[in-house]
This record gives sequence, structure tokens and C-alpha cells, in this order.
Amino acid sequence: MYAIAEIAGRQVHLSQGLKVRVPLLQAEAGDKVAVDRVLALVDGAQSRFGSPALEGVSIDATVLEHGKARKVINFKMKRRKGFRRKHGHRQQYTLIAVNGIQA
Repeated sequence: MYAIAEIAGRQVHLSQGLKVRVPLLQAEAGDKVAVDRVLALVDGAQSRFGSPALEGVSIDATVLEHGKARKVINFKMKRRKGFRRKHGHRQQYTLIAVNGIQA
């Protein structure tokens, strides 16, 4: 059984026991979080799709840690003009472990 859920504006593929990086959540490490915005649920041959979300389906997860992803470098240059600009960015994320899916 797996589900497609929307967490902080991004769609994430979740199944029981899976550890997933999601955009930064406002929760401490060790806290339990519930994801109520489930877009699709697949259980074997049965599939349920919401429009836009399914009613009565939730996903329980535990926050493991917060961190920063690898640095992404944005470099712009115009040749023969002496123009160079280099910016870096590290996206923050939350690592969650899926405990179960309640349908």
C-alpha cells in the first residue's frame, strides 16, 4: 500500500516504513505529524483518487531530524563584459519516517 500526499506544497510518494525528505516543517525532532491531504491511495489492485484530496485518509509520521541539502550554485556570466555573479543556496528539509496509513 502506498499513497501520494501533498506536504508543504510538494507531492510525495509515501509508504509504511519509508524515510522521506520533505520541505521544512514546523515540528521538533521526535514529534508526531499527521498528513491529512492525501491525493491518491493504492492498495494492490484497488486505487482511490481524490478531487483534490481523499476524505478520511491520513498518514502518521515521525519527525527524525532537520537539515540542509547540498549547495546549489547559480553562476551567471556575460562574456567580454566583465560581468560575473555567483550565488549559492542550501534548501532546508525535514526527514520524516512514515509509521502508517489509515484509510
